[in-house]
Amino acid sequence: MKRTLIFVLMSVILLSACAPAAKDVEASDVWARTGMAGGNSAVYMVLVNGTDMHQELLFATSDVAEAVELHESRMGDSGEMQMIPQASIPLAAGAKVEFKPGGLHVMLIGLKQELKVGDEFEVTLHFKDHADITLKVIVKEAMMDM
Repeated sequence: MKRTLIFVLMSVILLSACAPAAKDVEASDVWARTGMAGGNSAVYMVLVNGTDMHQELLFATSDVAEAVELHESRMGDSGEMQMIPQASIPLAAGAKVEFKPGGLHVMLIGLKQELKVGDEFEVTLHFKDHADITLKVIVKEAMMDM
């Protein structure tokens, strides 16, 4: 009886280890900067394309802002930080794309409400060939080490 139980448990462990990884587009570490009503904020995250197909993030939407755009911050030739709107963001099969201060981000323009530390709201990511993903965003104090 004891050997049978051990065999069953070992079989379950081995089969679990062999199970295929999730094959989806997933977001983690989702957060936004604080912001004043009427002002702007940004949403950051890590997107992982666990599928075997190229994906493309086309746009994002949220009820907390008048407009939502995909942006990338880059250092300009003369040393000033520039915010460049992105028509879309490619996600190669198996790739990880980090949205972070000083880089890619989802820009919230014309906030309809103040965003304070601890507040939560939703943002929906819209893809070309993948179902929309609605994320819960938690407002945090922005990191100063951009």
